[in-house]
Amino acid sequence: MRVFAIADLHLSFTAPKPMTVFGPNWTGHPEAIFERWREVVTPGDLVLLPGDLSWAMRLPEALQDLAHVAALPGQKVLLRGNHDYWWPAIGKLRAALPPGMLAVQNDAVRIGDLIVSGTRGWVTPGPDSFTEEDRRIYERELERLKLSLETARRLGAGTPGVTHILMLHYPPTGPHFAPTGFTELIALYRPDRVVYGHLHGVSVPRSLQHWGDIPTDLVAADGLQFRPKLILEL
Repeated sequence: MRVFAIADLHLSFTAPKPMTVFGPNWTGHPEAIFERWREVVTPGDLVLLPGDLSWAMRLPEALQDLAHVAALPGQKVLLRGNHDYWWPAIGKLRAALPPGMLAVQNDAVRIGDLIVSGTRGWVTPGPDSFTEEDRRIYERELERLKLSLETARRLGAGTPGVTHILMLHYPPTGPHFAPTGFTELIALYRPDRVVYGHLHGVSVPRSLQHWGDIPTDLVAADGLQFRPKLILEL
């Protein structure tokens, strides 16, 4: 099984919302993603989708966007992003998802010898603006990340022959790559790889590519030229 990742699909088939405010490269981006997805992903592969999947405000509309993704090759694992306002309680979402789609929310799923854990994350403390509200959400997200990593450990993360990938929507640290509570938990639980999105207009070579010896991958769609990135092969 090959594992790919791509975040920030920003689909809006029911209520079109142009993404060209982020640059002309976003023109026709859903078609570009779907075409390039079909070029690289096969039915036996897995695709991680760490957040900002649909601009919809309610689940029924989001499911229309997700149906286009479900029709693409490969099994999919979804994570909530900061713009996924449609995302309901996780039990309700899992019951509504099309076949071949899984979701993680402050927990983890196991697919054969692969464990995928995840939580949204948040902006991190630093020299830029960081409000008391940011700190409240940041501390809540740290607890949720710990829950996710603990679930992964119970499912077998850290044991020989088992690979653990952590999905975050936000990067685990700020633009200066200073340590944060997120990076402390990553260093403590040691997932085999971390994938994250959220950052637009940031080139992959200038992004966080590892924390210590743990590879980290920016997989925001525009940074990948809208082509799912091969993360690893099992």
